[in-house]
Amino acid sequence: MSAIEKLFPTSPQERSFQMKARRDAGTAAPNWVPPQFVECKKCGRRATRQVWVKSQYVCPNCGVHLAIGAYYRLSTVLDHGTFKELNPDIAPNDVLHFPDYQEKLAAASVKTGLKEAAVTAIGRIGGVQAVVAVLDSRFFMGSMSTAVGEKITRAIEYAADKHLPLIIFSASGGARMQEGIFSLMQMAKTSAALERFNRSGGLYISVLTHPTTGGVTASFASLGDITLAEPGALIGFAGPRVIEQTIGEKLPGGFQRSEFQLEHGFVDQVVPRTELKEVLTRILQLHTQGRKCR
Repeated sequence: MSAIEKLFPTSPQERSFQMKARRDAGTAAPNWVPPQFVECKKCGRRATRQVWVKSQYVCPNCGVHLAIGAYYRLSTVLDHGTFKELNPDIAPNDVLHFPDYQEKLAAASVKTGLKEAAVTAIGRIGGVQAVVAVLDSRFFMGSMSTAVGEKITRAIEYAADKHLPLIIFSASGGARMQEGIFSLMQMAKTSAALERFNRSGGLYISVLTHPTTGGVTASFASLGDITLAEPGALIGFAGPRVIEQTIGEKLPGGFQRSEFQLEHGFVDQVVPRTELKEVLTRILQLHTQGRKCR
C-alpha cells in the first residue's frame, strides 16, 4: 500500500459519495459553519444541526421524520465503503419541450447537486449485497420522469441479472407533468420490470417515506414482497384534500398516514428511520440464509 493510499484508504468513488452525503446532511463546506440550528417543521423546537444529523433528521422532541437527501439516506443504510453508483449519467429529457422546463431542471440540479430525482446503487447492508434505489423529494418532488423510470428499471434489471435483493425508497409526488404521457408510461415500464424480477425469484423490499403518492404509489412502490414505511408518511394516490373535495366528506384522522395504512394491511411494518438498517439487515440475512438452504 502506497503512502497516498494510507492517507486516503477509501476509493475515489466512496470519498465522493461521503462528500455528497455530507452535502445532503448540510454539514459540507463551504456553507457549514457550526453551530447551525434547524427548526422542526411540526413542533417548532430548534436543535443544532449536529443533533439532527446524529438522529438522522428525526426530531429529538416530537419524533417527526424530516425529508433527507438521496445520498445521505444511502449513507444511513449502506455499510461503509461498499457504495457503487449505477447509471449516474442518466439525465432528464425534455421530450415535450415544455415551457421553462429546462430552466427549472437546471435550478433543481444546482440546488440539490443531483441530475435527476432518483439515485441507484449497489452496496452491502449488514454484509449482504443489494441493489438500492432512492427517490429524492427535493428534486421536482421526486416525480417520475422518463429518466427516473429508466434508472429504476435498470436497477431492477441489474438486480435480476446479478440475483441480488432489491430495495427502493419512495418519496414522490407522482408522475412529472412536464413530461406528460411519457411520464405515465413509466408506471407500466417499472411494473413490468418488477414482474420479470419477481418471476426470477428476487426479493423486493419497498420502503415508503413521506410523501409517496400518485403514479409511484400506483406502480413500483406498491409491488414489494415486503413493504415498510417510515412513521407519519403520507401514502396514497390522491391527497386527502383532493379526496375530501371529490367525495364531499370529512376523512378519518390520520387517513393515508403510514400508521393508518398499517392498520388496513397496506404496509407490513412501520419502522423508525434510526432502526431501518437493523430491520433491513435482518430481512436480507434471512433471505440469504433461505437461498442457501434450498
